[in-house]
Amino acid sequence: MIKVGIIGGAGYTGGELLRILIHHPSVHIVYVNSKSQAGKPLYATHTDLLGDTDLCFSDTLDTDIDVVFLCSGHGESKKFLAANPAFKDVKIIDLSTDFRNQSEGFVYGLAELQKSKIQAAQYIANPGCFATSIELALLPLAAAQGIASEVHISAVTGSTGAGQSLSATSHFSWRNNNISIYKAFTHQHLTEIGMVLDSLQTGFDEALNFIPYRGNFTRGIMANVYTKFEGTLEEAKTLYKNYYAEHPFTHVSETPVDVKQVVNTNKCLLSLELHEGNLLITSVIDNLVKGASGQAVQNMNLLFGLPEKTGLGLKSVGF
Repeated sequence: MIKVGIIGGAGYTGGELLRILIHHPSVHIVYVNSKSQAGKPLYATHTDLLGDTDLCFSDTLDTDIDVVFLCSGHGESKKFLAANPAFKDVKIIDLSTDFRNQSEGFVYGLAELQKSKIQAAQYIANPGCFATSIELALLPLAAAQGIASEVHISAVTGSTGAGQSLSATSHFSWRNNNISIYKAFTHQHLTEIGMVLDSLQTGFDEALNFIPYRGNFTRGIMANVYTKFEGTLEEAKTLYKNYYAEHPFTHVSETPVDVKQVVNTNKCLLSLELHEGNLLITSVIDNLVKGASGQAVQNMNLLFGLPEKTGLGLKSVGF
């Protein structure tokens, strides 16, 4: 059994990680650390866990574990590791932005990009949610040196992407029956998307024109990505299907895709269309699963030599 510690287990990503790991056949959760909830049962915060576990939040920082998941806010992981150097000998999976530039020995944890590097790693930087969806839309093109012009991206995310802390733009009264743009052309995930594309297509310097939207739903991402493509639609589909043939969570659909197909799963579904020389790739994921905690468990499976899908046979909502 893999002995697991979780730091920052009271938020959305921590809760989603718990929902997966509690039922993972090869995991023993040793502790779930939370400064704000220490001593309280997990189900006091994550009420859907009532009946699944009697485990309580703790203030424990024991290093007698095999892997620690860092689920605190952005900027907190670096502070935590600086204050707790004993964790340097434990495998680390960080769900924040802190090490996505692959600094300090961290490997970028996108299995569809570099599975073998993840398997050999000590520390993993889990990708961002928008970044995951957009990168999976573009990896096959970049690997074929096929992005020859600027890329246009329009993507919408559910409210859980903003985290659990209440703000004006995540409040139900404002977000319900509403949609809005934020961080147009400047979203923080653009840095890691550019890094990933450059790792496949050497010298990549095409513009990534990204317009993110806040959706009036709780979870899921749909990214619509288009760029120039010299080829037929069938050639594009073959390119994508061949690239993802050995990756169990990413699938190319012959029909249009929608968010409900992937909510509560670790899947990414892609659909392709060709319009007057523009290849349109639609990519859908669950921002909390494939975009965060599910991908983190996928990375844990790779780190410990387990089949990639272990504990991730999750059911979509369907309706």
